[in-house]
This record gives sequence, C-alpha cells and structure tokens, in this order.
Amino acid sequence: MTSLTLKTTRKLLILRVFSGANRLAPELDREKALNVIRKLAALSILLCVAAGASATVAKAHATDHAAATHRASRLLPSRHAAHARAGNVVIVVRTKHGVLHRVSSVVRLEPARPSFGQLYGLHDAADSLELKSGVALVLDQDTNEILFSKNSQAVLPIASLTKLMTALVVTEAALPLDEPVTITEADVDTEKASRSRLKVGTELRREEMLHLALMSSENRAAHALGRTYPGGLAAFVVAMNHKARILGMNDTHYVEPTGLSSLNQSSARDLATLVRAAHEHQIIRELSTSPEYLVEVGNRPVAFHNTNGLVKSPDWEIGLQKTGYISEAGRCLVMQATLAGRQLIMVFLDSAGKYSRIGDAERVRHWLTATVPAVHTLDLSKPKL
Repeated sequence: MTSLTLKTTRKLLILRVFSGANRLAPELDREKALNVIRKLAALSILLCVAAGASATVAKAHATDHAAATHRASRLLPSRHAAHARAGNVVIVVRTKHGVLHRVSSVVRLEPARPSFGQLYGLHDAADSLELKSGVALVLDQDTNEILFSKNSQAVLPIASLTKLMTALVVTEAALPLDEPVTITEADVDTEKASRSRLKVGTELRREEMLHLALMSSENRAAHALGRTYPGGLAAFVVAMNHKARILGMNDTHYVEPTGLSSLNQSSARDLATLVRAAHEHQIIRELSTSPEYLVEVGNRPVAFHNTNGLVKSPDWEIGLQKTGYISEAGRCLVMQATLAGRQLIMVFLDSAGKYSRIGDAERVRHWLTATVPAVHTLDLSKPKL
C-alpha cells in the first residue's frame, strides 16, 4: 500500500490496495506522484490543484496492509470501501480539520495488465486483415464453412460473452418472464468492484433482467438471473456447464453467470456453437440487438443502451450479438449477421483497444463484401498453448 499526501486547500489521501496481494506496490517518487494528479485532473475527477503544491511520499510496510484497508473502510461509505478493498484508487477529500467532507470519485489507476492472449503470444500471429483481435473466427451458419480463422482453437477467458449462455439456460428453463426479480447484496460484484445502476432493492421482471444482461451486459442482472434459478446459483452454474456439454462445447467451462471471473473460458469454435444455439431463440435475438431500453430504478426512469454500437448501423443486419470485457480477456465480441447474402457467425476474442473489436468486425465486413463469392478458408496460425 502506498499513500500520497498533497498539501493544498484540501487534503487528499489516495490509497492504493491490491486485492489478494501480500507484497507492497512500488513506491511512488515525486514525479510519479505529480503524474497521478495530472491524470486525475485530465479526467475531471480532481478539482484544480493550487499552483506550487508539494507532494510527499511515505513508505508503507507490508504489515500495514490490513490496517490501511480497515482505515479506508471506516473512512468511506460502504460502497466506496468496497472499491478500496477491491484494489481501486480511492480519492478522499477532507476538510482542513481532518473531518471527512465528501468523496469526489473512485477510479482505477492500476497499470494495464496483459491479457491471457497477450501472454500466450496470440497477437504475434500476423494476418492479411491486420486484425487487432488475438482470436477471430468467421463461418457460414448454414454450411459451417470456415471463411476466416485465427487462433480459433485457443481457450481464453470470455468475459461477458458468458451472459449468452446465461440467457440460453434461463430461456430454455421456461421460467416465468413476468415474475419479479429483486437485486440483493448477493448480486453486488465483490471480485472486480464493477459499477451498476441497478441499486440493491431494484425490482424488475425476469424478462427485463434478461434484457439488461444481454443488451447492456448488466452484471447484477445476470447474477440475479442465476441466483433465482431453481436450486440457486450453484445449480445454475451446473446447468450452464451441462448445456455446454450437450452442445459439444468441450473447450468451455463456467464458474459463474456474469463473466467477471477469468475462470469462465472457451474457444472461438465453441462460442460459434453457442451463438448458433442461442440464435434459435427469438427472445435472445430481440433482446441482444435492442438499441436501448428504459426501466424504472428507484422511482425514476433510467435508460440503458446496447454495448455494441453496430446494432444501430445501417451497414449491418445483426441477428444476435454480445460483447464482453475484463482485463484478462481483452475486448470480445460475438455476432450473427447477414453479409453478402450469407448468414454468418463472427467471433472476436482478446482484442486490444476499446474500439478494436468493432474495427475488426468492419474489416471483416469490407473483406467479405469485396470477395464474396470467392471467399476461401484462411487458417493463419495454430499456437500450442
């Protein structure tokens, strides 16, 4: 744990706690400390810092780790304390008398961690389309002809692509879609402290939870769907893995219904199988491609939007889609779409960059529309993991 104190008109305490780590974070020097402040200002999170402010950096011993986390938990409201425990940078604004005035924001300023695909060297494989995704697969849904393949056998974390299996299990269980489902504390993400606009106590119909999970990748909604499955969350995860086996998805394993865990893993080939199975259900097709949806949260309307901007593009005819992201998985995207008169399934995993998966999809679209019907199978690499 490293603490940084900046003497300005307000005192700032930045606590950095790495979840699950028993070692110290690298100590910040003066220049790095100032860089932290500049980044916060650039993000409009920190108020303008008075000119001539000085920074001092204090060492923290490993034995102080638990005590520091405890102090942060006591200083902050419970929702911000959770962020401190999860390893976020917590900004605490105090008055000059040392009394907590308010928390301006909570942000994550950890160094970018390499994804599994980067660690495996999947991005080293060159391809003619110059895709930013470490894994890509495009196949004809009707004939199973593989049109493009890049590292398609690699098994990687799949992030929120998990929610496609969550939706499939819920749909095929034929649970009442108009039954109310309530968000509880059990649905709050304690693994990565991800944010959600579905407050604890929010009650929506099961169909609305399914809608938000597919369209907006709402983690609490997906978790609530699994938690309210007959037999509870454990039974739901068993059902997810059972369905994967039935579909022949032998590279796939699930441990929870949201995708927040990097232990939810699959291959592009398996995910193409999942997309084909999910596409058979009209409700999954409609909800996953819905551009936006308005729900009542805390007696006020809240608009949720699709995480895949391509659903609004006139250049695309998308029948089903799902996005995903955690640092271990990179940016992920699966789609069923009609291009050049063909029903296609596309899978992009471990894409580097916020918009790179969308860029890759566009590159494939341009390639297909320019070369169809003369499209040939392209298997670029087969790394051994």
